[in-house]
Amino acid sequence: MHDELLDHLTRSTPLSRGEALRVVQDVLAFFDETTQEFVRRRHRELQAQGLVNAEIFERIEADLKYRAVAPPELTLRQLRRMVYG
Repeated sequence: MHDELLDHLTRSTPLSRGEALRVVQDVLAFFDETTQEFVRRRHRELQAQGLVNAEIFERIEADLKYRAVAPPELTLRQLRRMVYG
């Protein structure tokens, strides 16, 4: 499905075609995550690191700007609603 990309990866890295395919599929799955899924996952990860909500939501707000397809800007209230409903 991504033959040109797989060809490039096998030429430019030591990856076999099967390994390159797994990498591409992994990357695509990572960026296929919805905004809501991303916000919830990041909240759990940052909470597990011991951060408090004020820090967590500021960090998530900043992280969202660097997603492959950035969502519209969300307020802190919208982010909280994604996590807590």
